[in-house]
Amino acid sequence: MARARNSHNVRTRILWWMMAFSCVVILGPLLWADVSAWSNPRADWWREVREGVSGYSAVRGLESGELIQASGEFWRQLRNGPIAWTGGLLLGGVLAALSLFYLSKGPVRLEQPETGIRVPRWSRAERLLHWSTALLFLTLALTGLSILYGRTLLIPWMGHEFFSSWLIWSKYFHNVSGPLFLVCLLVMTLTWFRDNWWRKIDLEWFKAFGGMLGGAHPPAGRMNAGEKAWFWLLVCFGAVVSVSGVVLLLPVLGLGREWLQFSHLFHVGAAIVLMAGALGHIYIGSIGTEGALEGMLQGSVDLSWAKQHHALWLQEEGISPPPLSEADNSTATSRPPGYFRPDATGE
Repeated sequence: MARARNSHNVRTRILWWMMAFSCVVILGPLLWADVSAWSNPRADWWREVREGVSGYSAVRGLESGELIQASGEFWRQLRNGPIAWTGGLLLGGVLAALSLFYLSKGPVRLEQPETGIRVPRWSRAERLLHWSTALLFLTLALTGLSILYGRTLLIPWMGHEFFSSWLIWSKYFHNVSGPLFLVCLLVMTLTWFRDNWWRKIDLEWFKAFGGMLGGAHPPAGRMNAGEKAWFWLLVCFGAVVSVSGVVLLLPVLGLGREWLQFSHLFHVGAAIVLMAGALGHIYIGSIGTEGALEGMLQGSVDLSWAKQHHALWLQEEGISPPPLSEADNSTATSRPPGYFRPDATGE
């Protein structure tokens, strides 16, 4: 009986030792093996592609060995997501605010009747520069918005075929207008830099909101504070749009795709800010202020308009107008120096 039990214990030990040995033989190499070598080779290959690992390509050029650029997907999601939505909300919000303001307050009217006396305000060269820049800006804005929002807003309205043709021409006009806008921006900066330098009187203009809420109209020089704000917004953000546009338009500069994507995001963001500011500028310079558009179309403004909106400018120009009632009763030949007949061209 004892011999049988001892024999059973021996067999049990032998069995356990054999199992332990088998585990060592089988699992030992697995513990020392390179586990990474077991992964799917195809999965590893695509993982390297997404990480931007360079390979071999028969095509020569910058980044030619990079099959897929991983940051491109992030750029696309950022462009079509937060930037597009934020831009749409900003532009729509500005349009809604201007519409409500016009319906509630209406335009800023002349406080005194027109005198018929014309004061030259913009030369022919200045008007040509303004309208050339404005036309290029509108072209860039419309074509840029078509490129950014076309798939969402225009395809359901135009259809795929017409939208394709429209987008081809939009891209062409956008690329051609961009460098011309840069030239106009530089000339405009040099032309009106001195007139748009900030002064202490501009703070009073902002405090009174330019007299648009019905209060007394604050005095201003040739450019009021609102015009100066738009000028510097256009200069600063226009520089960002122009520089980034040059980078996008001339990839031969040797910059990688990350730089192009980075430039594109800045290009779109700055352009949307400019368009929002332009809506305010267009409103105030047209239907928002009586007589403002007339000055940029004809080159001269009525004396009543000049006294109401730019009284300080009249003083700086050496024009000290008499009371309007006296000016109304005076004849063309008896007007004091500094006044201009209604047929003045404003050259």
